[in-house]
Formats: sequence, structure tokens, C-alpha cells
Amino acid sequence: MSLTFLVNAGGWNEDGKGENIWDHLVHMGPFVVKNNDTGDVACDSYHKYKEDVAMLKELGVNHYRFSISWSRLLPTGFTNKVNEAGVQYYKNLIKELKDNGIEPLVTLYHWDLPQPLQDLGGFFNDNFIDWFGDYAELCFELFGDDVTNWLTFNEPRMICVFGYGYGWYAPLIKSPGIGDYMCAKNLVLAHARAWHIYDAKFRTTQKGTVGFVIDSDWWEPSSNKTEDLAAAEMARQFVWGTFINPLINGDHSSIVKEQIASRSKRQGYKRSRLPEFTEAQKKYLKGTLDIIGLNHYSTTLISAQKSHNLNALGFFSDSEVDSRQPDDWERTASEYLRVVPWGMRKLLKWVKDTYNNPKIIITENGYNDDKVKLLEDDRRIYYIQNYLSNVRDAMEKDGVNVVGYTVWSLMDNLEWISGYTLKYGLYNVDFNSPNRTRTMKKSAQYYKKVIATRRVG
Repeated sequence: MSLTFLVNAGGWNEDGKGENIWDHLVHMGPFVVKNNDTGDVACDSYHKYKEDVAMLKELGVNHYRFSISWSRLLPTGFTNKVNEAGVQYYKNLIKELKDNGIEPLVTLYHWDLPQPLQDLGGFFNDNFIDWFGDYAELCFELFGDDVTNWLTFNEPRMICVFGYGYGWYAPLIKSPGIGDYMCAKNLVLAHARAWHIYDAKFRTTQKGTVGFVIDSDWWEPSSNKTEDLAAAEMARQFVWGTFINPLINGDHSSIVKEQIASRSKRQGYKRSRLPEFTEAQKKYLKGTLDIIGLNHYSTTLISAQKSHNLNALGFFSDSEVDSRQPDDWERTASEYLRVVPWGMRKLLKWVKDTYNNPKIIITENGYNDDKVKLLEDDRRIYYIQNYLSNVRDAMEKDGVNVVGYTVWSLMDNLEWISGYTLKYGLYNVDFNSPNRTRTMKKSAQYYKKVIATRRVG
């Protein structure tokens, strides 16, 4: 089961917590979140964590993925000022989970950079690698005796491409084709820093793992034509080759480097817009991934572009592919999320074949609707059932090393720029109630049965 601190916890300025980039965005503008919604209270899990754990126990889950708020632990972003109230909150949550037989799966960064660090350049500042390493080390010291499963960054594509490239998400920096790649370089190096710190100082005593969460569609070729097959592989590599390949093989994949270098040259740049790693950095990066966290929701058809617009800058333009989702694919409440269960199996098999069958935990997978209180959520059940069936087939028929599955999400929450309009939860939350009343949906009953019987149907 999965949730993140910013979209469900609330308590945004309580008990010494500092401001993060999403706090800054929703309070200072520009107001890009639908209905000007904020996470100030959200699901109020900051005060209702015991109730949340009781819900998890009712479902029978054996792990709970949540994120630590960097700015709740370190209000300035730096370790010179540790917020003891924040430390105690997470210790209480972790203890409550373990007392109920639920293992914490902890994400260190889920998009909520402390605003003081963003004021210094955020992911553009090469010192970010040290800042994140210091923060990660503090978390290992404080919580590592009770947490053995760590994930550094959640969805780097969203962080870098949406946040520092196209400027759609906080911190709303518009630098497509340049800022996104600068961010990507420092992000993967920061992950490696955290991994090396854990490996050197904590692994022998805490015996845990340090992973990384990638967000990935399955990119299916629109035909069996050679050019469409190549285009689909390009789309996959632009995500995996940019963010995962460095952590396994020490560098971006060659297809990504060659594509961006070629396009940069055709656009008149003196060098590739994708920053290179030094040889020392390549060595430092290689082999720093214990487990892959996979967030997968949908599938997209890919075809080769007939002509290339060299005036367009950005991550998506650089791949020079066209994408679409057919109208007859079932859609959810959001245009981008179509129900395509077979894509899950194909993606898992591709990861196995491409990266020598790494250990994978599915950290997010879920269905959204836009109803205020839809408790008879049969389409969500259909989605989970059929995606889980494809996970099972990937494991049993394809030999993919999947070690866990985590649905998004435990309860309805703030869905970033969509505000409270999209509902992913197995539990409904009444956001008009001061108590943020939780109500079990039909999908929660189904999920509970799956866990109890170990059967998806």
C-alpha cells in the first residue's frame, strides 16, 4: 500500500516543519493546482496516522510505502537544525506500523524539496548531491534500525522533466531540453551518494536495501515496421536509459546520448545538451541499485516521426517519436491513464531482458475516477485484478523477479495539480469533513480478499 507525505499528511506548518516547494507554490502562486487546492490539511494523516495504520491492518498488507518530508525533519534543508517533533512523528509512525506487523517502505524524496534549497538552485546546484547525502544519512541514523527498505527518489522524470524542464510541476522552472538534463545528472549522482553512504556505514548492521523508483508506461510500437519498433525502443530508453542505466551500468544508454547529441548539433549547439559524466562519476554510479521501484499505470502506442521540429526543445521532443492512445482503450478520469493491463507484463519482461532480471517491487499502480463518493468502484477492481494477473504471469511464465506489489493508493488524496478532483484511493476521504472521514470502498474489500487468499480472481 502506498501514499506520500505531502499529498495526505497535512500539518503543513505545524510543529516546526519548514516550507517545501509545493507549499510555496500553492500559497504564493502561480496557482496551477485545480480549484486552488492545497495540501495544508489533506487527509490529515499527521494527526490520524493511527487510524491509517488500523486501515492497513484491516486490509492485511505486509508493507506500507510512505515518504519522509525533508522539510519536516530539516526545516532549513540542512542538518544544522533537526526538528525533533518531526523525528518523533516518524518514529511514532514506524513503531505503529511494526507493532501491527507492517514493514515500512520509506521513500526519501517524493517531490517536496525544502524551499530554502530551491532558493539556492535546487537540483541545478551541484551541492545538491551533498545536501541529499546529508539528509539521507540522517534518516539512516534515525530510523535505520527499524527500516530496512529505502527508496531514494520517486519518479525522476516528473521531478526533472515536469519540474525543471517544462515547468508544469513545482518549482515551475521552464528550461526544456537543458534544465531537465541538468537536474537528471545531479539526481542520479545524489542517489549514488546515498547508496554509498548506506553501503559504507549502515549496511552491515542494518542489513537493508537502497532502491530508486522509476515511473514508466509501456511504450508499444504502433506497427511491426522497423522504424516503429525502433521508435518504441527510443521512447523506453529515454526514460530508463536516462535514469536507471547510470545506476546499473554507470552511464546514460548510448542511444540516448547519441540522439541528444545529434539533435543538439542539428540545432546549432556546440555540445550535447545532455551533460556528460566524468570517468570517476561513471565508476561511482555503477552498481548503486539494490532494487527497482516501478510505478506503472498505462500504455502508449509509439510510431516514428515523419518529420522533426528542430525548434522544439525538451525531453519529449528530443526522442523524436509520436505517441497516442487509441480511443477504444478504456479511459479513466484522466486522459493519460488508459486501462491496458497487458502492458504491465510486457514492461516487466522488457526490464528483465534489458537489465539482467533485477529485483523489482511495483511501488505504484492504480485507477482514478472523479466522483465525489464512489464506493461501488467496480472499474477499479477490474483494473487491479487484471494488472495483478499480468504481474503474476510475468513472474510465473516469464521469470521476472517481482518481489512485491503496492497499489496507489490507500485513500483519496491531493493528486498534485489535479487537486482533489482525481480519486485513486481504496478508501474514500470526505474532504469537507473536519474529521476527514475515511470510508472503505468495494475495491478495498476486493484487495483485502486478494491478500488473504493470494488469488487475484
